Amino acid sequence: MSQDRLLKLKSTKSNHVIWTRKNKKTVERKIELTKFDPTLKKRVLFKEAKR
Repeated sequence: MSQDRLLKLKSTKSNHVIWTRKNKKTVERKIELTKFDPTLKKRVLFKEAKR
């Protein structure tokens, strides 16, 4: 993945971080995804954070 397009998604319940990318032409708002958090062993909300 290209380094300049990477986004940092941080868990709202723990300190787990996921790196991903988004299409900036179509998505103008910040990303919020429900993903699996391996530290808590359940699904939690991940929000876009600053690098």
